[in-house]
Amino acid sequence: MTTSIALGKPLRAGSPLGYRLAAAFLVLVVAAAALAPLLAPYEPDAVDFAASLAPLSPGHPLGADQSGRDLLSRVLYGARTSLLGPLGLLAIASVLGVALGTLAAWHRGWADAVVSRLTDVMYAFPGLLFVVLVVAVFGNGTTTAVIALGLAYAPTIAKYTRSVALAECAKPYIEAYRVQGMGGFTICTRYLVPNLARSIVGYLVVLFGEGLMSLATLSFLGFGAQAPASDWGLMVKEGQPAIVQGAFLPVLVPGAAIALVVVCFNVIGVRLADRMGVRGS
Repeated sequence: MTTSIALGKPLRAGSPLGYRLAAAFLVLVVAAAALAPLLAPYEPDAVDFAASLAPLSPGHPLGADQSGRDLLSRVLYGARTSLLGPLGLLAIASVLGVALGTLAAWHRGWADAVVSRLTDVMYAFPGLLFVVLVVAVFGNGTTTAVIALGLAYAPTIAKYTRSVALAECAKPYIEAYRVQGMGGFTICTRYLVPNLARSIVGYLVVLFGEGLMSLATLSFLGFGAQAPASDWGLMVKEGQPAIVQGAFLPVLVPGAAIALVVVCFNVIGVRLADRMGVRGS
Protein backbone atom coordinates (compact mmCIF):
# COMPACT_ATOMS: atom_id res chain seq x y z
CA MET A 1 0.00 0.00 0.00
CA THR A 2 1.49 3.34 -1.03
CA THR A 3 0.53 6.98 -0.85
CA SER A 4 2.10 10.10 -2.38
CA ILE A 5 3.42 13.23 -0.76
CA ALA A 6 3.49 16.71 -2.26
CA LEU A 7 6.93 16.31 -3.81
CA GLY A 8 5.80 13.25 -5.72
CA LYS A 9 8.02 10.82 -3.82
CA PRO A 10 6.36 7.59 -2.74
CA LEU A 11 5.71 7.15 0.99
CA ARG A 12 5.52 3.44 1.74
CA ALA A 13 3.09 2.30 4.46
CA GLY A 14 5.88 0.49 6.26
CA SER A 15 8.47 3.30 5.94
CA PRO A 16 9.81 4.92 9.12
CA LEU A 17 8.41 8.32 8.10
CA GLY A 18 4.95 6.95 7.38
CA TYR A 19 5.01 4.99 10.63
CA ARG A 20 6.01 8.04 12.66
CA LEU A 21 3.42 10.29 11.05
CA ALA A 22 0.70 7.71 11.63
CA ALA A 23 1.78 7.15 15.24
CA ALA A 24 1.91 10.90 15.92
CA PHE A 25 -1.57 11.38 14.47
CA LEU A 26 -3.02 8.55 16.56
CA VAL A 27 -1.40 9.95 19.71
CA LEU A 28 -3.13 13.26 18.97
CA VAL A 29 -6.47 11.51 18.37
CA VAL A 30 -6.23 9.55 21.63
CA ALA A 31 -5.21 12.67 23.55
CA ALA A 32 -8.05 14.66 22.00
CA ALA A 33 -10.54 11.93 22.93
CA ALA A 34 -9.28 11.79 26.51
CA LEU A 35 -9.39 15.59 26.84
CA ALA A 36 -12.66 16.06 24.95
CA PRO A 37 -14.47 17.80 27.86
CA LEU A 38 -11.66 20.37 27.97
CA LEU A 39 -11.12 20.80 24.22
CA ALA A 40 -14.70 20.70 22.91
CA PRO A 41 -16.19 24.22 22.61
CA TYR A 42 -19.74 22.88 23.14
CA GLU A 43 -21.54 19.90 24.57
CA PRO A 44 -21.83 17.24 21.85
CA ASP A 45 -25.65 17.21 21.96
CA ALA A 46 -26.16 20.98 22.37
CA VAL A 47 -28.81 22.00 19.80
CA ASP A 48 -28.78 25.46 18.21
CA PHE A 49 -31.13 25.73 15.25
CA ALA A 50 -29.83 29.24 14.54
CA ALA A 51 -26.51 27.58 13.57
CA SER A 52 -28.07 24.84 11.44
CA LEU A 53 -25.58 23.68 8.76
CA ALA A 54 -23.21 26.50 9.68
CA PRO A 55 -20.04 26.55 7.55
CA LEU A 56 -16.48 26.73 8.86
CA SER A 57 -16.22 29.68 11.21
CA PRO A 58 -14.49 30.75 14.46
CA GLY A 59 -17.65 29.76 16.35
CA HIS A 60 -17.81 26.36 14.65
CA PRO A 61 -14.29 25.42 13.41
CA LEU A 62 -15.60 22.33 11.56
CA GLY A 63 -19.13 23.57 10.92
CA ALA A 64 -22.42 22.37 12.40
CA ASP A 65 -25.00 19.73 11.50
CA GLN A 66 -28.72 20.12 10.73
CA SER A 67 -29.57 20.66 14.39
CA GLY A 68 -26.80 23.19 14.86
CA ARG A 69 -24.66 20.79 16.89
CA ASP A 70 -20.98 21.64 16.67
CA LEU A 71 -19.15 19.03 14.56
CA LEU A 72 -15.79 19.53 16.25
CA SER A 73 -17.32 18.82 19.65
CA ARG A 74 -19.15 15.75 18.35
CA VAL A 75 -16.05 14.36 16.65
CA LEU A 76 -13.98 14.79 19.80
CA TYR A 77 -16.54 13.05 22.00
CA GLY A 78 -17.25 10.47 19.30
CA ALA A 79 -13.59 9.48 19.24
CA ARG A 80 -14.12 7.86 22.65
CA THR A 81 -16.70 5.29 21.54
CA SER A 82 -15.12 4.93 18.10
CA LEU A 83 -11.76 3.93 19.65
CA LEU A 84 -12.98 2.01 22.70
CA GLY A 85 -15.43 -0.08 20.66
CA PRO A 86 -12.73 -1.86 18.59
CA LEU A 87 -10.71 -2.45 21.76
CA GLY A 88 -13.72 -4.13 23.35
CA LEU A 89 -14.52 -6.36 20.40
CA LEU A 90 -10.88 -7.39 19.96
CA ALA A 91 -10.66 -8.19 23.67
CA ILE A 92 -13.66 -10.52 23.38
CA ALA A 93 -12.37 -12.04 20.16
CA SER A 94 -8.88 -12.51 21.63
CA VAL A 95 -10.06 -14.34 24.74
CA LEU A 96 -12.16 -16.76 22.69
CA GLY A 97 -9.83 -17.00 19.69
CA VAL A 98 -6.59 -17.50 21.62
CA ALA A 99 -8.23 -20.11 23.86
CA LEU A 100 -9.65 -22.08 20.93
CA GLY A 101 -6.49 -21.78 18.81
CA THR A 102 -4.25 -22.87 21.67
CA LEU A 103 -6.58 -25.78 22.50
CA ALA A 104 -6.52 -26.97 18.90
CA ALA A 105 -2.72 -26.71 18.59
CA TRP A 106 -2.03 -28.39 21.94
CA HIS A 107 -4.38 -31.38 21.75
CA ARG A 108 -4.39 -31.85 17.96
CA GLY A 109 -6.62 -34.79 16.96
CA TRP A 110 -10.33 -34.37 17.63
CA ALA A 111 -9.93 -30.97 19.33
CA ASP A 112 -8.11 -29.59 16.30
CA ALA A 113 -10.75 -31.07 13.99
CA VAL A 114 -13.63 -29.55 15.97
CA VAL A 115 -12.05 -26.08 16.12
CA SER A 116 -11.13 -26.23 12.42
CA ARG A 117 -14.67 -27.19 11.42
CA LEU A 118 -16.10 -24.47 13.67
CA THR A 119 -13.91 -21.78 12.12
CA ASP A 120 -14.72 -23.07 8.62
CA VAL A 121 -18.45 -22.79 9.34
CA MET A 122 -18.03 -19.25 10.66
CA TYR A 123 -16.01 -18.27 7.59
CA ALA A 124 -18.72 -19.69 5.33
CA PHE A 125 -21.37 -17.66 7.20
CA PRO A 126 -21.31 -13.94 6.23
CA GLY A 127 -20.02 -11.99 9.21
CA LEU A 128 -22.42 -9.08 8.76
CA LEU A 129 -25.38 -11.45 8.59
CA PHE A 130 -24.26 -13.12 11.83
CA VAL A 131 -24.00 -9.73 13.54
CA VAL A 132 -27.44 -8.71 12.26
CA LEU A 133 -28.92 -11.93 13.65
CA VAL A 134 -27.36 -11.26 17.07
CA VAL A 135 -28.64 -7.68 17.02
CA ALA A 136 -32.12 -8.89 16.01
CA VAL A 137 -32.20 -11.16 19.08
CA PHE A 138 -30.66 -8.84 21.67
CA GLY A 139 -31.54 -5.41 20.27
CA ASN A 140 -29.61 -2.45 18.86
CA GLY A 141 -26.85 -0.69 20.72
CA THR A 142 -23.11 -0.27 20.98
CA THR A 143 -22.70 -3.05 23.56
CA THR A 144 -24.59 -5.57 21.42
CA ALA A 145 -22.62 -4.58 18.32
CA VAL A 146 -19.29 -4.94 20.15
CA ILE A 147 -20.20 -8.39 21.51
CA ALA A 148 -21.55 -9.58 18.15
CA LEU A 149 -18.44 -8.42 16.28
CA GLY A 150 -16.23 -9.93 18.97
CA LEU A 151 -17.87 -13.30 18.34
CA ALA A 152 -17.55 -12.80 14.58
CA TYR A 153 -13.82 -11.98 14.81
CA ALA A 154 -13.00 -14.84 17.18
CA PRO A 155 -12.63 -17.52 14.43
CA THR A 156 -10.10 -15.34 12.58
CA ILE A 157 -7.95 -14.97 15.69
CA ALA A 158 -8.41 -18.66 16.55
CA LYS A 159 -7.15 -19.70 13.12
CA TYR A 160 -4.13 -17.42 13.36
CA THR A 161 -3.35 -18.48 16.93
CA ARG A 162 -3.51 -22.14 15.94
CA SER A 163 -1.01 -21.61 13.12
CA VAL A 164 1.59 -19.89 15.32
CA ALA A 165 0.92 -22.19 18.30
CA LEU A 166 1.59 -25.30 16.20
CA ALA A 167 5.07 -24.00 15.40
CA GLU A 168 5.67 -23.02 19.03
CA CYS A 169 4.54 -26.43 20.35
CA ALA A 170 7.22 -28.10 18.23
CA LYS A 171 10.03 -26.30 20.09
CA PRO A 172 12.20 -28.30 22.52
CA TYR A 173 11.26 -26.37 25.67
CA ILE A 174 7.66 -27.61 25.45
CA GLU A 175 8.78 -31.24 25.55
CA ALA A 176 11.24 -30.42 28.34
CA TYR A 177 8.42 -29.12 30.54
CA ARG A 178 6.35 -32.18 29.73
CA VAL A 179 9.20 -34.49 30.78
CA GLN A 180 9.37 -32.63 34.09
CA GLY A 181 5.76 -33.64 34.70
CA MET A 182 4.26 -30.20 34.22
CA GLY A 183 0.60 -30.24 33.15
CA GLY A 184 -0.60 -29.01 29.78
CA PHE A 185 -2.72 -26.20 31.24
CA THR A 186 0.26 -24.87 33.22
CA ILE A 187 2.59 -25.03 30.23
CA CYS A 188 0.09 -23.23 28.01
CA THR A 189 -0.76 -20.46 30.46
CA ARG A 190 2.75 -19.86 31.83
CA TYR A 191 4.90 -20.37 28.75
CA LEU A 192 3.12 -21.10 25.47
CA VAL A 193 0.59 -18.24 25.34
CA PRO A 194 3.04 -15.61 26.72
CA ASN A 195 5.52 -16.61 24.00
CA LEU A 196 2.77 -16.17 21.39
CA ALA A 197 1.80 -12.73 22.73
CA ARG A 198 4.23 -10.82 20.50
CA SER A 199 2.81 -12.24 17.29
CA ILE A 200 -0.80 -12.08 18.47
CA VAL A 201 -0.56 -8.43 19.54
CA GLY A 202 0.95 -7.51 16.18
CA TYR A 203 -1.90 -9.26 14.42
CA LEU A 204 -4.50 -7.49 16.60
CA VAL A 205 -3.08 -4.10 15.64
CA VAL A 206 -3.62 -5.06 12.00
CA LEU A 207 -7.25 -5.96 12.84
CA PHE A 208 -7.98 -2.79 14.85
CA GLY A 209 -8.70 -0.60 11.84
CA GLU A 210 -10.97 -3.26 10.38
CA GLY A 211 -12.82 -3.48 13.69
CA LEU A 212 -13.28 0.30 13.80
CA MET A 213 -14.66 0.28 10.26
CA SER A 214 -17.01 -2.60 11.07
CA LEU A 215 -18.44 -0.82 14.10
CA ALA A 216 -18.86 2.40 12.13
CA THR A 217 -20.69 0.42 9.43
CA LEU A 218 -23.07 -1.08 11.98
CA SER A 219 -23.79 2.36 13.43
CA PHE A 220 -24.37 3.71 9.93
CA LEU A 221 -26.87 0.90 9.27
CA GLY A 222 -28.67 1.63 12.55
CA PHE A 223 -27.53 -1.50 14.43
CA GLY A 224 -24.79 0.08 16.55
CA ALA A 225 -24.73 3.38 18.42
CA GLN A 226 -28.08 5.12 18.71
CA ALA A 227 -28.98 8.82 18.81
CA PRO A 228 -28.07 11.14 20.43
CA ALA A 229 -24.64 9.44 20.60
CA SER A 230 -21.81 11.13 18.71
CA ASP A 231 -20.34 7.91 17.27
CA TRP A 232 -18.60 8.63 13.97
CA GLY A 233 -20.55 6.06 11.97
CA LEU A 234 -23.84 7.39 13.32
CA MET A 235 -22.75 10.95 12.51
CA VAL A 236 -22.24 9.97 8.87
CA LYS A 237 -25.74 8.50 8.75
CA GLU A 238 -27.33 11.54 10.40
CA GLY A 239 -25.46 13.90 8.07
CA GLN A 240 -26.65 12.28 4.84
CA PRO A 241 -29.85 14.37 4.47
CA ALA A 242 -27.75 17.54 4.55
CA ILE A 243 -26.09 16.55 1.27
CA VAL A 244 -29.37 17.29 -0.54
CA GLN A 245 -29.09 20.84 0.77
CA GLY A 246 -25.52 21.14 -0.49
CA ALA A 247 -23.93 20.81 2.95
CA PHE A 248 -21.18 18.17 2.97
CA LEU A 249 -19.47 18.89 6.29
CA PRO A 250 -21.83 16.76 8.46
CA VAL A 251 -20.76 13.71 6.41
CA LEU A 252 -17.25 14.75 5.42
CA VAL A 253 -15.95 15.50 8.95
CA PRO A 254 -16.79 12.16 10.63
CA GLY A 255 -16.07 10.27 7.41
CA ALA A 256 -12.59 11.80 7.20
CA ALA A 257 -11.99 10.97 10.88
CA ILE A 258 -12.85 7.31 10.25
CA ALA A 259 -10.71 7.12 7.11
CA LEU A 260 -7.65 8.79 8.66
CA VAL A 261 -7.70 6.69 11.83
CA VAL A 262 -8.19 3.44 9.89
CA VAL A 263 -5.36 4.30 7.48
CA CYS A 264 -3.03 5.19 10.36
CA PHE A 265 -3.76 1.94 12.18
CA ASN A 266 -3.15 0.03 8.95
CA VAL A 267 0.18 1.80 8.47
CA ILE A 268 1.25 1.00 12.03
CA GLY A 269 -0.11 -2.54 11.75
CA VAL A 270 1.87 -3.23 8.57
CA ARG A 271 5.02 -1.84 10.17
CA LEU A 272 4.60 -3.92 13.34
CA ALA A 273 3.68 -7.01 11.35
CA ASP A 274 6.86 -6.68 9.27
CA ARG A 275 9.04 -6.22 12.36
CA MET A 276 7.41 -9.10 14.25
CA GLY A 277 7.19 -11.43 11.30
CA VAL A 278 3.39 -11.54 11.55
CA ARG A 279 1.58 -13.06 8.61
CA GLY A 280 -2.16 -13.49 8.25
CA SER A 281 -3.38 -17.07 8.03
